[in-house]
Order: sequence, then structure tokens, then C-alpha cells
Amino acid sequence: MEDNIIKVLENIHEAKNLIEINDLLGLKSAEELKELENCLEKLVNNYVIFKTKKDKYILLKNCPNLKIGKYSANKKGFGFVILDKEDDLYINDSDNNGAIHDDIVLAEIVRRGVKREGRILKVLKREYKNLVGEVVKTNNGLSVILDDDKIKINLIIDEESLKPCVIGSKVVIELVKELGKNKFLGKVKKVIGHKDDPGIDILSIAYKYNIENEFSNEVIEELKSIPTSVSDNDLVGRTNLTNELIFTIDGDHTKDIDDAISLKMVDDLYELGVHIADVSYYVKENTALGDAAYERATSNYLADTVIPMIPHQLSNGICSLNEGEVRLTMSCVMKINNLGKVVSYDIFPSYIKSAKKMTYSKVNDLLMRDKYDSEYAPFASTLKKMNELAHILRKEMINRGYIDFELDEATVIADDHGVPTDIVKIIREDGEKLIENFMIVANETVATHISNMDLPFIYRVHGKPNSEKIEDFVNMVKLLGYHLKTRIVDMNPKTMQKVLLELKNKPEFEILSSLLLRSMKKAVYQKDNIGHFGLASKNYTHFTSPIRRFPDLTVHRLLRKYLIEKDFSMTTINYLENNLVTIADHSSEKEVNAQNAERDVLDMKMAEYMENHIGEEFESIISGVTNFGFFVELPNLIEGLVHVSSLKGDYYNYVPEILSLVGKSTKKTYRIGDKVLVKCVSSSKITSMIDFELVKESDENGSQK
Repeated sequence: MEDNIIKVLENIHEAKNLIEINDLLGLKSAEELKELENCLEKLVNNYVIFKTKKDKYILLKNCPNLKIGKYSANKKGFGFVILDKEDDLYINDSDNNGAIHDDIVLAEIVRRGVKREGRILKVLKREYKNLVGEVVKTNNGLSVILDDDKIKINLIIDEESLKPCVIGSKVVIELVKELGKNKFLGKVKKVIGHKDDPGIDILSIAYKYNIENEFSNEVIEELKSIPTSVSDNDLVGRTNLTNELIFTIDGDHTKDIDDAISLKMVDDLYELGVHIADVSYYVKENTALGDAAYERATSNYLADTVIPMIPHQLSNGICSLNEGEVRLTMSCVMKINNLGKVVSYDIFPSYIKSAKKMTYSKVNDLLMRDKYDSEYAPFASTLKKMNELAHILRKEMINRGYIDFELDEATVIADDHGVPTDIVKIIREDGEKLIENFMIVANETVATHISNMDLPFIYRVHGKPNSEKIEDFVNMVKLLGYHLKTRIVDMNPKTMQKVLLELKNKPEFEILSSLLLRSMKKAVYQKDNIGHFGLASKNYTHFTSPIRRFPDLTVHRLLRKYLIEKDFSMTTINYLENNLVTIADHSSEKEVNAQNAERDVLDMKMAEYMENHIGEEFESIISGVTNFGFFVELPNLIEGLVHVSSLKGDYYNYVPEILSLVGKSTKKTYRIGDKVLVKCVSSSKITSMIDFELVKESDENGSQK
């Protein structure tokens, strides 16, 4: 009946009551009326239909001003309703109708334009999620202060649950009951540890994003049946590649190795092999291990802490392509011409024995500085040939429209206690790019193969940018005094390439490149293939990291089902059509959580590092300007605020038309891209905030004034 209800309301743009919908459907009996009422309530609960205060019903999609999304609060009071496949909706603090952070809400658009504004009409679903806080002493005994100051609730903690805690304990709080408007009863669900213990700061952020650090007893029990080595029975039906020259290239400290590579010349073609750990052989569906992998959906790399998607026994053991060990793999072997085109390929189950665990640092020395020792000498010619192919592949990608934002990243160097000793910029050289290029072409080949078979699949997609956001970016560039020759008419990857090329030599390039990236949509996992805009790829998936990402593990399961088991039954197809949507959505959500946790940990560690550099001066560049000051970025990518109140000699106003702070009397202007010398005046690991004061600014030549 639900489909009939939706169909009959499809072209009706005014709300109808129960009897009117009953008549439209031509229902006759009381039993049918009752079924109709139940179906309508179900559709309301699933946010397909909106029920008015007068008990009338209308399809939500027929109400362009009504939107359902997740409320993301800001600690200053305002917030945003995060919407699927369209721009977020700004919510003033007076219009949130009691919504708290992460509530599912119904909002009404009250103002359209570049910055859409709305008001929350109703909280549809309040997530009783885990919250992280610190146990503190109050006049009435122990209580908990939440870490996330965006969650503004009155929290009463069950006293019995506080008994295992001491002052300074970091805890996970479960909301048990809503006692009134924004008033909740909570209980301590888990004691993470004491705030002063090594690693507890990172685990507290992990739990904030529902990233579990421990595996269940059921998973631990299942691990007992996981072998520590590959048996002869495991090799049946697989191609033996142990005599091929195959090796891995990873970071210096990588222990979960899921990709290996090989290369040889066949006539005038490059035969590239990308061999990926066959995690799906060990992590099965409908098992505790499989369920845990699905729930986590990704490994989390938080400074010096790794929280794996699957237990270390697998991720660092039987699944990891360790040097000298026979391992089960899925291979994608491609023949590629000198234009970077894949002319033929084969995807098949295999087993390998990696000849060498190489590191990016040593491979880069070999490829870029022709510097290597006897350990790498047997592989030198193959690595150089691989680099030749990698450059050919990159050229082909760029020719079709691949967008390289060339954004820098920072990493934390920490001591044995997790205390940051340095923050450094990550240097990406030919070794890193070689692996990236090889993984991209393998991912495209696998995605193209299944797309051509027209079977249910998970794709990694990246939608076309919103034209309004790109126009906003172009206008901002104009305000900085630059005129783009590229016409933003047909929004395609080549257009974005040209914009970046025009900005390449500008002193603000790093900042502008970052801002342009933020104006684009996020890449997500999806069953429907719309292509990948950033890679300028028609077919793309994630196949190459099944140890670390659940979508890759799912792709391996699908390859096994389609290519090995030859299961094309309608039962399987119908099941996958529905199930893959859930997997894709869940994986995308968990990926965002992981990215947010990684960002929060990096911000915290940067602030902790700067706590030991109060009073020191740093060269910097202005990375953002607001009405309360400007943000500066140091060469190692640490960012902090120069508050407007600290600027001496004048009163400064924010002029949004030119994205600048301008002195009222002197007309002195501070804008994005200006070089300034700053001094760190305060830093707090607790708030992850760093404050600077201006020492002096640089002239255009970089000399100090």
C-alpha cells in the first residue's frame, strides 16, 4: 500500500487528511482505512511524508521549503542542518527550537540565496548517543563535564555509575532518559582512563566519534580459528605468483600492508600487477569479525595511535603482505601502452610471496637521487621502470582532467609517551605518487569491469561541484585582485584544472587551492555510478585497501561472487540492490567520523606542541579573515588566531566586500595571503586553540617592515 500512497500523492501539492487520501485510493473497508493509517505513520517516521499539526499529509518532496537533515551545532550557538546532496542550511541560535548537536530535524527554509537560512520546526529523532567527558569535583560530589562544548545540555549523572571514577577520569556517558527540555539523565558506560595517562587524550576523541578501541568477546573468540599461516588447501583455485618479482612500498612504520606491485615488459607494453590482500577469505559475512568490520568501516590513524578495522592478528598478520610470507591475494594485472591506456587486463584470485618490504623514504632516494644500498640494488631497474610508467599514467590522468590540488599535510612526531616533539609537513615524492597512480588505475579497471557487466556494485563517486559555490570562489579571487581568464560556463574537470593553473604562481596558491577544494562536494560511496569528478573518471571504486576500508572488502566479496562463484541469481541481485545502499551510506558516514577524529587529534596535538613555544616568533601567512581577527598558518601548517583586539595602533573593521580587516584611521589592510611575523601568546591542548599576536608584517618582497 505504501507505493500506492506515494503514487497518489505524487502530483498533489496540498496536504490531505486521512479520509481524503482514503477516497483518492478508493478504499472501502474499515480494515483498509486502518492499514492506510498505519502505512501513513510509517511513511512519516521514514521522513517520506510530512504530517501537519492539523493531521494532514503531504509528500515531503512536494514541499520545497521543508528539509530533513542532521543538526550540527556550533559552540557559539548557531548551527547548520546538514542536507544530503545539497547545500547546508544555516540556523540562527534563536531558531534551533531546542535541537541539540546531531539531532535529526525538520527545518524550513526562510531565506534563499548564496547563504540559505532556516529555522527548525521539529526534532524528529534525538540520538541517545555516547558522549565523552571528564569527571570533576562539585559541591554535590562528582559530576561530568562534556568535552564537546557544542552539546549544550543539563546533564545529571547516575551516582551509582560514578563509583569506579576518580577526579580526572575520562568517561563515556550514555544518555538514559530525557527529563525535560535539554535536561538528561546519564550514566557512565565506560571509563576510558585518567586524563594524564598516555594515549587517553586520543582515545577520548576516538570515543567522541563512536570509534571503538576494543573488539567484542565474540570477535576475540572467532580469532582462535584464524590461521597464522597459509595452508595448501587455501591455495586451491588460485594462480601461483610466488615466482614473480613482487614487492611492497609503504611508510617506514606501516604494519598493515594490503597492496603489492609487480612490473614486466611484454613486447612494447607495460604489464602492471596490483596484488591486494584477500581479506574477504578470512573476514566472512554474518560472523562477529564481519559484523565488527562493517560497524567500524575504516581503520583510524590518529597521530601515533592506530585503531584498526579488523584485529591486528589479521591486519598485521595473516592478511598483511609481509616480506617472505605466502599470502592470499586478488590480483589485477593490466597491460598498459605508452600513452597510459589499459589495453587488456585480468582480475583473478592468486597467492604471492613479497620479495621486499620497501619504504617510501628509500624508494624516493633511489628514484629521485639515484642513491641506494645493496639491499635495494636488485630492484633498482624495476623501480625505475615502474616510475617511468607512473609518470605516463599521471600524464594520461592530467590530459583527461585529473585535478591535483597539491595540498600540503602535516604529521605529528611524538615521543614514547605520545607527547608531540615536532609538527612537520609531509613531503610527497615519486615513491608516494607511484603507488597512488598504480592504485588509481587498478581501482578504475575493477570498476569498469563490473560496470560493463551491469551488476550491483559499490562505487567511489565525486559529484559535479555546485555552480553557485564555484562562483563564490571566483568572486573571492577577484576581491583579492586577480582576474581569472577561465570562463566558468561548463563545469567540468578541465575547467577546474585551468583555474588551478591560473592560480599556480600566486603567493596565496596553497590557501586558494584549499578553499577551492572546500567549495567542491565530498567524495562518497554509492551504488549508483555517477563517476568521479576530481579524478575525471567515469568508473571508480576502492579495491586496493580491504584491510583498512570496508567498501574495499565489500568489493572483494562482490568480485568473488561474480567472477569466481558466478552467482548472478535474481535472489543475489535483489539482495545486493538493497544491501549495498546501506553499506555505502554507512561507510561514507564512518569515513567522515574518521576524518573529523583525525582533524581533532591533529589540532589537539598542534596546540599541545605550541604550549612549549609560548613567546616564540614565527613567519606565517594569513589564511583566513573574519570580523574577530585573522588566522595565520605557519610553515609547518600549524594554524592559530590573531584576535582583532590585539592589533595595535588603530581600530579595525571587517570589510566582507574585500575579505579584509581595515584600519579605521590608517586604512591599513590585512587580507588572505599577506605574510606576517607573529608571536605565540597562548596555546591550550584542552581547547585545541592557539593564539598569536602580530609582531610585524612583511612587504611584497618578504622583507620585514
